[in-house]
Amino acid sequence: MTRLIVWRHGNTDWNAANRVQGHSDVPLNELGRDQARAAAPLLASLRPDAIVSSDLSRATETAAALAALTGLPVRTDARLRERHFGQWQGLHLTEVAERFGDEYARWRAGDPDPGADLEPLHDLGERVAAALREAADAAPDGTVVIATHGGSSRQGVGHLLGWPPDVLRTIGSLANCHWTELRHAPGAPAVGRPQDARGWQLRGHNVGLVTAPAVVEAV
Repeated sequence: MTRLIVWRHGNTDWNAANRVQGHSDVPLNELGRDQARAAAPLLASLRPDAIVSSDLSRATETAAALAALTGLPVRTDARLRERHFGQWQGLHLTEVAERFGDEYARWRAGDPDPGADLEPLHDLGERVAAALREAADAAPDGTVVIATHGGSSRQGVGHLLGWPPDVLRTIGSLANCHWTELRHAPGAPAVGRPQDARGWQLRGHNVGLVTAPAVVEAV
């Protein structure tokens, strides 16, 4: 049985300020580093066989806390990056609401392609799910920890499971340094569309230590 642990990065100053990150390369703050160090022993106890990370520094720094305990190398994959937020990147959400009122309203309502050059959710799900599959295929019957981002983790996991958008929207965002656990059992019943029917099952969501107030907005 292959196990994927999809781990959101620790807190950043932009998380704390509710500023849109997307592909912007924002490092962890001190709280984020503390969160990563606190979560790492729990994940190390799962005896991971591999660690894969988004190439953005907030994810690689988070992954490094686990690598320091396990001795495993961290492989980076740009497909695990957060959603590209187009013209919103770097803006506070209040600025987004003021300057992009129509697009912001569509985004809040769940429009998968609201405009302002935001990456469509389908495209996001496809690229992240492809990276998750590749990581799993490289460690059959093993455990892989994937350090990634809030929005990308939800869409990638949903795409892998074949969940429709209306179902996926009911799943809460990951808090900083919390994770989703997926398992794939050979011969398990098919789930979702044929290309995603690999026996993947959700075994846990938003798992982790509660060490400080968590930021859950997936931007």
